[in-house]
Amino acid sequence: MIVLKKPLAAAAVAGSMLVGGVAGAVIYAATTISAAAASNNPTVATAASPSPGAANGKFVPNEDPTHEKNESAAREAQENAGQVPTVP
Repeated sequence: MIVLKKPLAAAAVAGSMLVGGVAGAVIYAATTISAAAASNNPTVATAASPSPGAANGKFVPNEDPTHEKNESAAREAQENAGQVPTVP
């Protein structure tokens, strides 16, 4: 009976590796296909409108009075310097 245990265990390990590999490949393919389908959707690409400064690559701060009153001095200094703010 001991003679059969090693080949049986080896077959079980090989079988589980095969099933796991196939399952992983199927899951990977499904996520890759859905990601490719999402990125090639023209409605997604045209739905987002670029910000005013995105075309020329320059940061354009939000100077709305309601936004400005809640803004910290450090953030305002970064905006005034033309930097993308990194502080709240």
